[in-house]
Amino acid sequence: MRVFVTGASGWIGSHTVDELLRAGHDVTGLARSDAAAAALRGKGAAVLRGDLDDLDALRRGATEADAVVNLANKHDWANPAESNRAERASVEAIAEALAGTDKPFVFASGLAALAQGRPSTENDPSPFSGLDSPRGGAENRAFELGVHAIAARFAPTVHGTGDHGFIAILVAAAKRTGFAGYVGDGSSAWSAVHVDDAARLVRIGLEQAPAGTRLHAVAEEAVPSRQIAEAIGRSLDLPVKSVAPDDAVEHFGFLGRFFALDMSASSEITRAAFGWEPTGPTLVEDIIAGAYKNA
Repeated sequence: MRVFVTGASGWIGSHTVDELLRAGHDVTGLARSDAAAAALRGKGAAVLRGDLDDLDALRRGATEADAVVNLANKHDWANPAESNRAERASVEAIAEALAGTDKPFVFASGLAALAQGRPSTENDPSPFSGLDSPRGGAENRAFELGVHAIAARFAPTVHGTGDHGFIAILVAAAKRTGFAGYVGDGSSAWSAVHVDDAARLVRIGLEQAPAGTRLHAVAEEAVPSRQIAEAIGRSLDLPVKSVAPDDAVEHFGFLGRFFALDMSASSEITRAAFGWEPTGPTLVEDIIAGAYKNA
């Protein structure tokens, strides 16, 4: 297939481009910079210049492709409303170009605590609708638009060497404060997946998933935050301490609002339906092995 990928030079996107190329697909990646364009060409992918706000470029890329993977996100934590707006607009623009076709459209979504007291599953619909909701309600919006939409719900941490996401922020906080912290008793837990396993699931979903599928990119259902902090402490040779909930934002920055939340999820339905089995290292193994030492 000819696959158009947004976020093609990003963390998950760059690994997804590699996975698609290895599987024999022709890839065109959206690139907003000369460096991103050169990196894509160096891999053997074609380039479409533009960014998430260039809706004409998004429509063109989708029109010229046989399938679309939308992984771009502004991740502007200082202005989440702008990130939400841009994500929703990109989904609507791509869906407009795909209308009347059966071209697969895999788009990034997130895993939040959809059910109190248990891991969320693929059968749990997103509770978020409307522009002012997280991700602009893009998951529900995509499913409303009548295209072959497939939600790839990524675990809160998609880990690996080179990751600059949530775990890197926790490591930076540990270096800054002199200890690896967790919130309260450290019992809150996040699901996790290695980036190579996540990329492989995107490719499988693109090739196999029916419209309306929710894929859970989850290798580990629930990694307690205390275990994450202990692994960071071991990697950096730092002590491990509890941080009071009231002090979490001061200690961790914006991430303090999330580190105390339970964001666990199952991928049993995804595995059974598509034969996806994660093979990468666990989150703790990655941290101890030094994947985040230079974060």
